[in-house]
Amino acid sequence: MGVFSWLLPNGRVSFHHSGKSVILKRKPQKANPGVDESKYISLADLCKSATPADCQLNPFLFNGHLQTAWTLMRTDDIPVYYKRWRFEGDSPDYRGSFEVDFVVEPYNNSKTSSNGTAIQSDNGTFESSTPPDSTHPSPRTSFFTEEEFSALPSDDKKPMLVVLHGLSGGSHEPYLRNIVDPLHKQGWEVCVVNFRGCANSKVTSSILYNARATWDVRQTVRWIRKNFPSRPLFGIGFSLGANILTNYVGEEGEDCQLKAAVVCSNPWNLEVSSLALQRTWVGSQVYSRTMGSSMKRLFEQHVDKLREHPRVDVERVRKTTYLHEFDRELQAPVWGYPTETAYYRDASSIDSLFAVKIPLFAIQAEDDAISSKEALPYLEMTKTPYAVMCTTSWGGHLSWFEYGGGRWFTKPVVNFLNKMASEIDLDAPLTVVEEEPESKLTPATSSERVDGPHPDFKPMRRKLHMPIPDGEE
Repeated sequence: MGVFSWLLPNGRVSFHHSGKSVILKRKPQKANPGVDESKYISLADLCKSATPADCQLNPFLFNGHLQTAWTLMRTDDIPVYYKRWRFEGDSPDYRGSFEVDFVVEPYNNSKTSSNGTAIQSDNGTFESSTPPDSTHPSPRTSFFTEEEFSALPSDDKKPMLVVLHGLSGGSHEPYLRNIVDPLHKQGWEVCVVNFRGCANSKVTSSILYNARATWDVRQTVRWIRKNFPSRPLFGIGFSLGANILTNYVGEEGEDCQLKAAVVCSNPWNLEVSSLALQRTWVGSQVYSRTMGSSMKRLFEQHVDKLREHPRVDVERVRKTTYLHEFDRELQAPVWGYPTETAYYRDASSIDSLFAVKIPLFAIQAEDDAISSKEALPYLEMTKTPYAVMCTTSWGGHLSWFEYGGGRWFTKPVVNFLNKMASEIDLDAPLTVVEEEPESKLTPATSSERVDGPHPDFKPMRRKLHMPIPDGEE
C-alpha cells in the first residue's frame, strides 16, 4: 500500500441483490460514443452504475463512531428554503394534523408584522402567513398563504421527491439538505413530510408517530398525485424515515404511486438494532441515551396535548433514560403493544421488502452502530428482484464524511434518482425474470401429497391491525 493509500483509505463497496434483478426499459438515447445504448438495464446494474467504485472517506474519522459523532459537531449551512402547509389527517383512526415543507426558491422573510407574521418579501415572490396557533417553523421556513398554496397545482412533468427524515429530525437536517439542495438545483421539486411534532410542527391530537406511521406520507403522495398528475414521484427515507418508507412501499405493493425509492441507514430489524445498542457501553450510554433524550424533548414540547391520551403516564415517560425505555413507556402503550419489543418486531421493515414492487435502492454502512450490521437484510435482498442494497465497510450513521467535508452517500443517491428520472422509461412495465421455485415451496398437485400447510406467506400481515386510509386529500 502506497503513501497516498494510507492518507486516503478506501472503504469496501459491496452490492447485495437477487440474481434475477428487475429489468428496466431505457428511454431512447441519442447516439453518444461510450454510452451504453442497450434498450434494457437491470436494477442491479443501474445501482452499480450510479455508485462510485471508491469510498474514500476522511482518514481522521476512521470508524463509524467518529463518523457519526462528526455529524453532531459539523453544521453544514446548506441554504434550502421551504414553504410549509398544514394538512388535516384524512382518517378518523389517525386524527390530527401534520406539516409538509415544500422546497422553494430563496426568499426574504425577515420582515414581520407586529404580531410576528411575516409580510411581503423584498423580491415579491412569497409571503408568509403563519397560523396563529403554530409554533415558529425552522430557519428559512415559513407558511404558505392560502393564495400561494391554492396556486401550487400544475401539469408540469418535473420529477418530484418525497422525503422522510430520521427519528426526531425534520426538514432542517443537514444530511437531508445534502440531497435536497443539488436535486432542486437540477430541476427537481421536493417536499419533506415532517413527522408529527417534529421540526417545530404543531401536534393537534394525543399521538405522535411510530416506525409504522405510514398514513401521513400516504396522504401526502395522494395529494401530490391529484394536484400534480404528470409528475413522476420518487421517495427517500433516512434512518427511521427509511423504515417508514419501506413499510409504506410494502403496504402499497403494486399500487404504489412512487416510481422508485431510496433508503439510507435503515435500521430494518428494530428489535435486533435495539438489542445491539443495549449490548455495549457506547451503544447504551451514548447512542440510546442521546436518542432517548431527543424523544423526551419532543415529548415535553407537546406534553400538554400528549397527556390527554388515557394510556400516557407523563411521570413514567419523564423518568426514562434510554430510547427503548421511552418506547416502553410511551410508544408501546399508546399504540396498543404489550412491550417495546413487540412494537419493534411488528414495526420492522425487513419483511416488508418481500411486498415491495417498485425499484428500491438501500445504502448502509456496516460500521453503523444505530442501524446495526446484524440487522441488515443480506439474505432478504437475494430473495426479491425489486431491491438492491449497497453496503460500505465504513461510514457510520447517515455520515460518510469525505476529506474536505462532502458526504459520499449523496453521490449514489443523486446519481440513482437522476438516472431513474432521465434514463428510464417510467411508463414501461417492470420486467421480472421468474426463477424456478424451490421444490419445498412448490404447491402440491392433485397427484402429490405434501405434509404441512400450503405456502401463504404475507409479509405485510401485522400482529397489530392499523387501518390504511383509502380516502384522498
